[in-house]
Amino acid sequence: MGKDLIDLATFRPPQAASGHRPDEEEEEEVIIGWQEKLFSQFEVDLYQNESACQSPLDHQYRQEILKLENSGGRKNRRIFTYTDSDRYTDLEEYCQKITTSASEVPSFLAERMANVRRRRQDRRGVEGSKLKSRIITWEPSEDFIRNNHAINTPLQTMYIMADLGPYGKLGYKVHEHVLCILKVDSNGVITVKPDFTGIKGPYRIETEGEKQEHTSAWKYTIDNVSSLAQPEEEEREQRVFKDLYGRHKEYLSSLVGTDFEMIAPGALRLFVNGEVVSAQGYEYDNLYVHFFVELPATNWSSPSFQQLSGVTQACATKSLGMDKVAYFSFPFTFEAFFLHEDESAESLPEWPVLYCKVLSLDFWQRYRVEGYGAVVLPATPGSHTLTVSTWRPMELGLVAELRRFFIGGSLELEDPSYVRIPGTFKGERLSRFGFRTETTGTVTFRLHCLQQSRAFMESNSLRKQMRSVLDRLEGFSQQSSTHNVLEAFRRARRRMQEARESLPQDLVSPTGTLT
Repeated sequence: MGKDLIDLATFRPPQAASGHRPDEEEEEEVIIGWQEKLFSQFEVDLYQNESACQSPLDHQYRQEILKLENSGGRKNRRIFTYTDSDRYTDLEEYCQKITTSASEVPSFLAERMANVRRRRQDRRGVEGSKLKSRIITWEPSEDFIRNNHAINTPLQTMYIMADLGPYGKLGYKVHEHVLCILKVDSNGVITVKPDFTGIKGPYRIETEGEKQEHTSAWKYTIDNVSSLAQPEEEEREQRVFKDLYGRHKEYLSSLVGTDFEMIAPGALRLFVNGEVVSAQGYEYDNLYVHFFVELPATNWSSPSFQQLSGVTQACATKSLGMDKVAYFSFPFTFEAFFLHEDESAESLPEWPVLYCKVLSLDFWQRYRVEGYGAVVLPATPGSHTLTVSTWRPMELGLVAELRRFFIGGSLELEDPSYVRIPGTFKGERLSRFGFRTETTGTVTFRLHCLQQSRAFMESNSLRKQMRSVLDRLEGFSQQSSTHNVLEAFRRARRRMQEARESLPQDLVSPTGTLT
């Protein structure tokens, strides 16, 4: 970018307390070219002292400042620039915090990168000219390269600055503010931050007064006054963009391939992108979830490389109302295939079940089972949010609770599928008589389900055949929902029975109602 591509910065200072502004300070307008150096009052005062010049660039700036002083002084007062050779870095831009925590500590890489282009912050050039870190390592080891690598595209940077100090007291670093940052990378991409004002209103900066009792508002605009591009240049730019988009389209096509991946005829492919969102309502802290998907024994299969289980990270809880919630945001993905062979009306296809086991971990690395739960995967494609209620086995008596509190450990299920109907069960009735449980918290899952089948695009007969399968799946989903409701009623009835048994006998009538 040459001198013909320039930027215009118009700067208006605030009114004084009396409502009057000095004539020479009412408005400052400067036309700035790319990498054009405009000295600040601080630099004028610094480089007039020959002992402060440490590098050839410092001596060059000193000669230019002396020429300006002999020719009547600099034209700019508050607006000045830092060019790419000035080694200035806006610390607020490169040291931004990742979180909102006030106690966040910058990473090692962030500190090293912040020191790369830092300008002297005081008038003593000897101390400021020494970098705080060694930038070049002539013989780097493999560990050094692995631990200190950083993607860094070569950039040319320019800062348009403003000295917002009180009138007559310019030249203090504390009053310097960044108005605009311009960057040009090796690919020719120009970045302007903030953007040109255009039809938007002027930008606003508020500063505190000397006694920190009053604030001043400064307004400025940034306009692009470069010469307009010629029609030939615009046409050449459009051709470049068209060629770039065409190459990107070809690249994406090469990743996807020419043939769309199809499955076997008569099969249904289920693809699930899931997330363990959160868990809440549990007794102890530092929760983690062990989950797995159980495929029915018949008509279902999955690829050999597919993992159907996972364990989240241990997560500390935070208070949300009356509950303590642990947010995991743990993603998982799996796929399975359903091949329907029996088309009789009496057959009802089974659907995969998602089991979960919630555990807690204490300071001594002792874990406790907090709850078991299960839910049938949605039979319809789309996005679904499922909340799984959990329970845990419990022992009666104070000794069991003391053991759970002090030394950890608790009753566990040998077969996690006992939450519903165990896969090994072959009878007609499953009895859980005498099995005592305690209701605990809930686990929230977010599932994005996709289904793929050739029947969706085949002939009408095959489409009707597949439609019958999906109808039965929908009926199976409704049947599962009814089963969950009935199971909830059974649990509520069992808890009421246990409550009646725990009350003194003189408060209970022979019919079982409270007197």
